[in-house]
Amino acid sequence: METEIPALLRAREAILSDRFTFHASRMRMKNVSKEELERMDDDSLRCAVELSDAAVEVQAYACLVAIMSRGMGYHKVSQQRLHDATVTNGLPTPIVSSAGALVDSLHTIGAKKVSIICPYMKPLTRMVVDYIESEGIEVQDFMALEIPNNLDVAAQDPNAPAELWKKLDVTGIDAIVASACVQMPSLPAIENIEKASGIPTISAAVATTYEILKTLNLEPVAPGGGFLLSGK
Repeated sequence: METEIPALLRAREAILSDRFTFHASRMRMKNVSKEELERMDDDSLRCAVELSDAAVEVQAYACLVAIMSRGMGYHKVSQQRLHDATVTNGLPTPIVSSAGALVDSLHTIGAKKVSIICPYMKPLTRMVVDYIESEGIEVQDFMALEIPNNLDVAAQDPNAPAELWKKLDVTGIDAIVASACVQMPSLPAIENIEKASGIPTISAAVATTYEILKTLNLEPVAPGGGFLLSGK
């Protein structure tokens, strides 16, 4: 969240006049387990209030699996709760979430069948798959890298998905999700995967950037963001 989304928006600044500042408030988590994810999500209201103090124009909730592990359709519930917290604080702020952004962006590009790469343990990956499918998108194949430690997830080689996708069944799919986690980097691999596969490729970070720009009523384009952020 703190690396690839700013990188995309900085790349956009090189071609367009809009400028961005970034503010962050973190919820604590060390190991990516359902229990820690729930505790982390419970702390999200504090973060929303803290960020609204800065009068930001949009807030993005980073943790996709924290949302998806709490039940089908929860991204809508979470976004409303966080928005309500900013209203109560007197500084109403639009909210996007990486979970909602991924699903909405797949619908935007017309993807009905996808294959995905996740850093999570298999039970959490299965929750992500079920969540995406509950939103009307078939997951043909998935890869669970089974990395339990959150810092280790962030330390993954961002170019690795350019090779990992080759282990997926991509026959007849409409999109590849190179990273269904904003913590696991994949940005340098996005356009390489698209070129090699001929299939639109997104990530949670790319999708969240797209939704941030849409929420700000800005043109949703950014160099390096693949098909979704190409403006096509």
